[in-house]
Amino acid sequence: MHRDTQRKQDTRRYVSRAKGDVFVITGPVFTAASPRIGQKGVRVPTYLFKLVYDQATNRAWAHWQENREGERVSRPISYRELVQRTGVDFFPGVQLQ
Repeated sequence: MHRDTQRKQDTRRYVSRAKGDVFVITGPVFTAASPRIGQKGVRVPTYLFKLVYDQATNRAWAHWQENREGERVSRPISYRELVQRTGVDFFPGVQLQ
């Protein structure tokens, strides 16, 4: 099974068992090394992430992977680590566990 498909299924399973609202944010991360493609020079993200926030438990974690063929998904990283890597506080003012 493709690793991205497995991550989606794991997230769906978690959401279906959750006691309240779960927010999932998926996005790209661009770096100075991000390549450009096509005549218009569209940038290709260097990394991809999927942030999962469970409002009922006040917990958040993220899946992180390099955007390249054959890349394997590693263990989830903490919300704090995602903020450090992206420079974005996705839930400002929320005290996460």
